[in-house]
Amino acid sequence: MTDKLCPDFAAAVADIPDGATIGFAGFGMPGTPFNLIAALAEHRARDLTLVANTTGGAQLPRMPDIGMLVERGKVRKVICAFTAATRASDVLPFTKYYETGEVAAELVPQGTLAERLRAAGAGIPAFYTPTGVGTELAEGRETRVIDGREYLLEYALKLDYAFLRARRADETGNLQFHRSQRNFNPVMATAARTALVEVEDPILPAGAMDPDAVHLPGIYIHRMVRVPPPPAGLWPQKRQERAPR
Repeated sequence: MTDKLCPDFAAAVADIPDGATIGFAGFGMPGTPFNLIAALAEHRARDLTLVANTTGGAQLPRMPDIGMLVERGKVRKVICAFTAATRASDVLPFTKYYETGEVAAELVPQGTLAERLRAAGAGIPAFYTPTGVGTELAEGRETRVIDGREYLLEYALKLDYAFLRARRADETGNLQFHRSQRNFNPVMATAARTALVEVEDPILPAGAMDPDAVHLPGIYIHRMVRVPPPPAGLWPQKRQERAPR
């Protein structure tokens, strides 16, 4: 194994300092690094800025999420596409902290969030987008008319750390994602100075993965942890495949 492999999740997050900006991949439950989040919840770091598509879910049983980190007083600010549940009948644990002003929140349209992360990884400092023009999100911010249309200036979103989850990896850190795991995992990895990934399947020897099956090159990955079998590993160790018709 390479030195990218960590013995456990606590070791993977051990050096994260106060004030770090951390991205959490996942699109709903698929691709969410529940084990790394749980380890961070036990870590001493405080005053964190967290970046994610959403702050968690209203599902039961509840899985480790950003809301748990907020509840433990570890978070200063959250940057996300959803500060509340998409259904009125659901209530995210994070919402009450945001509404009472205990934690700051920056609401970013989902596509803009992905593009800010992609821009950071590509070395693009800023870009213009029509998304958000004429809304509260544009108040007090720079806009520019280009080819007769108004655009809003958005800045790249750099991360100190990215927490990822992948289906498969080899010793060098090459990753393969399963279906919607690819939504935010790749762009968060490229936007981060240090990328951590929890891997569902046994880690393969270098060279064992078909290059055409690699979704993210290992050059972006710095630390890997294999998700252990139950009961130590959280959410799901084995993906559920559809029954053949």
